[in-house]
Amino acid sequence: MYIATLAVAALVAQSATGPTSENIVVYREAGRFGGWPANHGIWHWGNEILAGFSAAWWQQRPPDRHQMDGSKPEEPRLARSLDGGRTWKIETPASLLPPEQGGSAARPLDHPMPLTAPGFAMTLRFADNHVGPSRLWYTTDRGKTWRGPFDFPPFGTGVAARTDYLIDGPREATVFVTVGKRNRREGRPLCLRTRDGGLHWEEIGWIGDEPAGFAIMPSSLRLSPTRLFTAIRVKQEPENWVEGYVSGDNGAHWTSTGRIAATGDLSGNPAHLIRLKDGRFCVTYGYRSKPYSIRARLGRGWPIIWGPEITVRDGAAAWDIGYPRSVQRPDGRIVTLYYYNDAPHNERFIEATLWHPPKD
Repeated sequence: MYIATLAVAALVAQSATGPTSENIVVYREAGRFGGWPANHGIWHWGNEILAGFSAAWWQQRPPDRHQMDGSKPEEPRLARSLDGGRTWKIETPASLLPPEQGGSAARPLDHPMPLTAPGFAMTLRFADNHVGPSRLWYTTDRGKTWRGPFDFPPFGTGVAARTDYLIDGPREATVFVTVGKRNRREGRPLCLRTRDGGLHWEEIGWIGDEPAGFAIMPSSLRLSPTRLFTAIRVKQEPENWVEGYVSGDNGAHWTSTGRIAATGDLSGNPAHLIRLKDGRFCVTYGYRSKPYSIRARLGRGWPIIWGPEITVRDGAAAWDIGYPRSVQRPDGRIVTLYYYNDAPHNERFIEATLWHPPKD
C-alpha cells in the first residue's frame, strides 16, 4: 500500500553556527528506498515548491552499499508543498514514467518548448548511470502534467543527464550534463545550449579536463550575460570534493576556482548552488564521513570568499544520505530537501530542513 508522510515529524535543532531549523519528513514508506532528489530537480513559485525524487525498493545489503533492490525500478515521484515546505503531498504522475516502467516511448521533440511560460519546468534524466541514454520532460502548469519523454542527443560517448539548466530567453536555455569519458566510464561535465526551444542542442564547452576519477553532476548559476559559475562533484581517489568552475565567455571556456567543500569518504556527494536574495552564494551538500550530515557554506563577492561550514542536519546513522536541492522562500528561509536515514540498514526517506542563513 502506498503511504505518503505529510510532515508528521518536525524536529527543532541547532546548527553549528546558530540558526534554528526544522526537520520535516517529506516521504517515508515501509519497504521503499526514497532517494536522490538531485537526480530529478527542484522548482518553486513563491511558497509553492515542487521536487522530484526516486522511490526505489528497500533491501538489506552490506553496509557500504545502497540498501535497495537493484533488480527493481526506481520509480519517479514528486513532492509538492504549498506552504513553503512545512507540509508536503506526494504525487505520482504517469506521464513521468520512463519507457522501461511502462511510460511512453521517447520521441524527438517536434515543437519548441515555451521556456519562459509562467508554469514552465524541465527535467532531464538518464536511463543508465554512466553513458545514457537521457530523456527530457517539460511542464507548463507547475508540474501537474508533463510532456515527454523526448530524446536528448547523445553527445560524445553518451549523456547521463540530471536536471541543471538556465533559462536565457523564450527559446534559449543552457543545460549542464555529465558525459561518459573516452573509456565510457563516468564521467565529465559539458555545457550545452539550445536556441530554438530544445529542437536542437549545440556543444558549447567542456568543464575542466577529463578526470582520472570522475567530475559529474554540475549545479550552475548565471552571474551576468557572459559569466557562468558551476559546482562540480569530483571523485579522485582517495578524496571526494566539490569544485567550482567559472566561464567568462558564456560557457565556451572554463577555469577552476578551487575546492568549495569536502564531501566525505564514501563516493562523495553532489552539491546544489543557489544565489540568495542578499547576493550571497549558498551551496548545500551531503557529507558521507562521520559525522554523517547535510552541510552548507555561504559565500560572498568575486572571487567568492566562502564562510565556515554550516551543519544543516546531523545525526544520520550511515553514509547513505544527501543529493540535496535547495530553494529560498520569499521570507528568506532556505528549504533544503535530501534523502536520509536513521539506522544503518533501514529504508531511506526524503526529508526537508527549513533553516535561516546566518548573517555575515
